[in-house]
Order: sequence, then C-alpha cells, then structure tokens
Amino acid sequence: MTLNGHLSSEAQRILNQQQSALSGRSDTNLAELRAETRAHITPAVERVLKYTKVTTREITINGVSCMEVNPPEVTAPWPILYGFGGGFIQGSPFEDLTIAAPLCAMTGTVLIIPSYRLAPEHPWPAAIDDGFSVYQSLCARPFAIVGESAGGNLILALMLRAKKAGLNLPKAAALLSAWCDLDTSSDSQRFNDGRDPSLATQDSKIASNFYAGHNDITNPDISPINGSYDSDFPPCLITTGTRDLLLSLSIRLARVLRESGVDVELQVWEGLWHVFEWDDRIPEANQSLNNIAVFLSRHFSQ
Repeated sequence: MTLNGHLSSEAQRILNQQQSALSGRSDTNLAELRAETRAHITPAVERVLKYTKVTTREITINGVSCMEVNPPEVTAPWPILYGFGGGFIQGSPFEDLTIAAPLCAMTGTVLIIPSYRLAPEHPWPAAIDDGFSVYQSLCARPFAIVGESAGGNLILALMLRAKKAGLNLPKAAALLSAWCDLDTSSDSQRFNDGRDPSLATQDSKIASNFYAGHNDITNPDISPINGSYDSDFPPCLITTGTRDLLLSLSIRLARVLRESGVDVELQVWEGLWHVFEWDDRIPEANQSLNNIAVFLSRHFSQ
C-alpha cells in the first residue's frame, strides 16, 4: 500500500469551503439532481477538453450507445473500456470526462465509455448487461479497463462475467474508489460520513435501493467484492483517500484480490475524498491520473 501525504492548498480550500456532503438523493428529486450535477460539472468538462485537446464522438457498439474519447494523437494500440460513476442512478460519459479526457491524453489511447442504462428506470442487471455487450466487442484484442465508484463496480462485474463466459480478460485494470459492495455498513461509511465532501452514506443507501431493488445484494453481479477471483485476473491499481466514504471497501477489495492471487497496488491519498480525481482543480487529481496512466502503460509494454 502506498500512502500519499501532503494535502495541497487547493484541496484544503475545498475542504474548508465544503466540510461535508449533505445527502442530495431522494425518491422525488432524482431528475433535478441529475440536471444539477451535469450543469455543475459542465464548465470543468469544457475546460478539460480544451487543455487536453481530446475529441469525443457518439458511437454504438452491440446496440449500446457509447462515447468514444480520442487523444490528439493515438500512440497506443490498446483501448480502455471505462465505467462512469454515479451510484448507477445518475452520471454519464460526459460527466466523467474530467477523468476520462486527461487519462486519454496521458495514455495516448482511445477510451470507450458505455452509456449504460440507469436505475430506477432500469435497475440491475441493465447496467451490467449494457456494459457486457460492449465488453464482448472489445475483448477480442488486448485492452485495459478503468472505472470509478459505480463504474468500478461495473468493471469488476464485467470481468467476473467474462471469466465465467471464457472471454479474454483485460491486461490491466484501475479502480477509483470502487463501490464494490452495496452493503452500506462498512467502517468508513460510519466514520467518514460527514467528513467526505462529495458523498454521504444516505446517498449510497438510496442508490443501493434504486439499483438492486429486492434482489440479494450479496450477489457478485451486484456486489462484485463477493466474486471468485484468481491469478488470471489482471494486475489492478486501486485509488482512494483517507476521507473517502468508501475507503474501507477499497482496502477490503485489495485484500480479497491479493488473497486470490491478483497483483494489486493500493494507493491511499491523505485527506482526500471519494473519487477526488473527478475534481480537476486539485493537483492530486492530475497526479493520481498520471499514476494510473503509467500503471496501465507499463503493463502493456511488458
């Protein structure tokens, strides 16, 4: 495990301005919250697209709408399958471009982001079904896989499905604060509730209910931390922060994968919150994304 210290002044300023995340999700305001989140992140997305010089276009893969993110110059032949976050109830490829665009520019490769269906309109297994349709198209050649929060859940579930189906697994994976267990009773979901400026435990409970419904949340297709892993699974980089509401999940996931024979690198960032890489205002986000790019590229060069 690597513990990254020294909180930047930019990150400290955000913590000072926004000490805790108030639960914003409810049964009645989801449409409003989706619109507000997109409006909030749009200036950052436009800023990141400008300085990375990446381009995007809408494509369809096996009937699933996807965003293709292209670097100014393609220098790596392996694509990245990317899972966006939002608790499976909000988010989109566009809203994750503050992560996907810099990662695209740093790796010099194409990212494919499935626009999977969201709950509660389309509860489990719709998101995983959509992602797997895209996975099946990409896995014929070497590729990498990256996901943040619910997108981390998505890519773990996809790899478990692929393993059962006898399909190729990616050569490397990166998980940013993966929501790999829908049980909301983990240690950090108690002690970091109110300390994480981006996510509250009540948000996770609402998202879990919308997504899983009355299904058994211990099902590995819903909570992939419960899946069966082995040394065939790719080397994995996991990032989290000491204020991350889901810190405990990342630590547990790293242990589960290691005990199954998977090569795991866990990076814990001092003072940082859930998927801090989403915020392009802090230098730690750029540093972490650069670490991910180096990690992925290294395993393809080998």
